[in-house]
Amino acid sequence: MRIIDGNTEVYGIMGWPVAHSLSPLIQNRAFRELGLNKVYVPFPVDDVETALNGCRALSIRGISVTIPHKQAVVPFLDSIDPVAALIGAVNTLIIQDGRIHGCNTDWQGANRALAEAIELAGAKVTLLGAGGAARALGFGLLEAGAEVVIASRTPGRGRALAADLNCAWRPLTEVAGVRADVLINATSVGMAPDVDKTAVPAEILAGYRVVMDIVYAPLETRLLREAAEAGCRTINGLAMLLYQGAAQFELWTGRQPPLAAMRQELDDIFK
Repeated sequence: MRIIDGNTEVYGIMGWPVAHSLSPLIQNRAFRELGLNKVYVPFPVDDVETALNGCRALSIRGISVTIPHKQAVVPFLDSIDPVAALIGAVNTLIIQDGRIHGCNTDWQGANRALAEAIELAGAKVTLLGAGGAARALGFGLLEAGAEVVIASRTPGRGRALAADLNCAWRPLTEVAGVRADVLINATSVGMAPDVDKTAVPAEILAGYRVVMDIVYAPLETRLLREAAEAGCRTINGLAMLLYQGAAQFELWTGRQPPLAAMRQELDDIFK
């Protein structure tokens, strides 16, 4: 049993909502596995600036950033990784001597999860969303040589993201007219408690080889259920969660993450 003492370093995840997050389970398992005196806790955060000032004051060592704060935190950082700056969103904060440095591992996690199902170079991808997660995923997909079409409900944000990534944009209402190999939901649509919602109609799914949803609560979203029924290979949000979390662990500790143990922690939850 691990003892929390005066030397325990504190890490966490900030978002709204955040109670559903599985990140505390995998990060704490990784700390235990390597015998590190660190702990990772959820922080429900509405006011980003106040929260970051609190992290500085309390000597929090690292933070995962989730919906809806991945872009909102950027103006309050002391420095930012060049890749995260290109993306315009961060999911990882490294805090040292009161200074906060932002990074992004979302794109690494998504690419690694997708690469287990399809060759990304040359693949055509429909990416749903225009927020921080969509920014990171779109960047990573383009870096891997995929062709990306952004589809979103909000024309202003969608067009702006497509312009930043130098890719095409379509209104979500016209997504049926987009032909692609992969469909990715990078929005929170379908996340608990709104489990009956889906971002796209079921009848368009048969046109895709692979459908991925970054939502993992529930593990099988309505989108993934309907995609499986349409004959698609599906990827749930756990794969991206695992791989982006492993990359965060390495940034925070400088140690190789115990990936097998982190994966086992997730498997044990969903037995």
